[in-house]
Amino acid sequence: MTQSAAGIGATATPLRKPSPLADRMIDTYLPRLVVGVVILAAWEFIVRAFAPAYVAKPTTVVAAIPKVIVDPKFLAATGETLGAVAQGLAIALVIGTTIGLMMGRSAGVERAVRHYVNGFYAMPMIVVLPLFSLWFGYSGAARIATIIFAAIFSIIINAADGARAVPREYLEVARSFRSGRLGMLVEIVLPSSMPYLLAGFRLAAGRALIGAVVAEFFLSVGGLGYYILYNSRTYHHNEAFVGVLLLAAFGVGFELLVGWATRRFMPWYRRDEKTS
Repeated sequence: MTQSAAGIGATATPLRKPSPLADRMIDTYLPRLVVGVVILAAWEFIVRAFAPAYVAKPTTVVAAIPKVIVDPKFLAATGETLGAVAQGLAIALVIGTTIGLMMGRSAGVERAVRHYVNGFYAMPMIVVLPLFSLWFGYSGAARIATIIFAAIFSIIINAADGARAVPREYLEVARSFRSGRLGMLVEIVLPSSMPYLLAGFRLAAGRALIGAVVAEFFLSVGGLGYYILYNSRTYHHNEAFVGVLLLAAFGVGFELLVGWATRRFMPWYRRDEKTS
């Protein structure tokens, strides 16, 4: 009896533990896939049952993608919007970082401009469009101004928080080596504030994309926003929705890019957090 039990125990294969990749697929990606399929199926059913034939639905949008992505008008509109967003973000990043670092390290600057920054950050960007159209005309300059207005305050607020969060020991060591105020800002405060700056830049990029599309809607400036508006008004809903999907893809892609940059170049930041 003992030998048979030992034989059974010797021949039994140990249970294999599921791999981390399989666990992640089941716990993270499978629920997302199921929810996405349910949403698309509900969208398809509701449009086919209750909406006119020209209203976009998943099957017709997918069928329109190959034609739209090679359309010169679509490509030109995409280039205009992305170019404007890149220019506006670059300007907002330089100015916003400078103001934010000054706010974070100077109590006088903080008291002088903090309420204005918070007030403008909470102001809807659509409110300033009539002013920008008067100042810059119905042109690309008004779009750039809208993008800067939409993006800069997120950068200022996060840069100021990052400058205030610099450990005091770092600054004391810099002072002991007789580092000047500008040197401390560039060599100590700015690198230590990078996680906060990345968080602010992530928010600013989304707001900049929204600002560009809103400006193109209301100013009739060429770009993806105007492309979507024009095709919607001419009942080409499938083509318009391809533009909407591209904007969503840009937002998700930028989010993934910032997350990758954080893990790649700042592995010490939020090391204990699990990436989803």
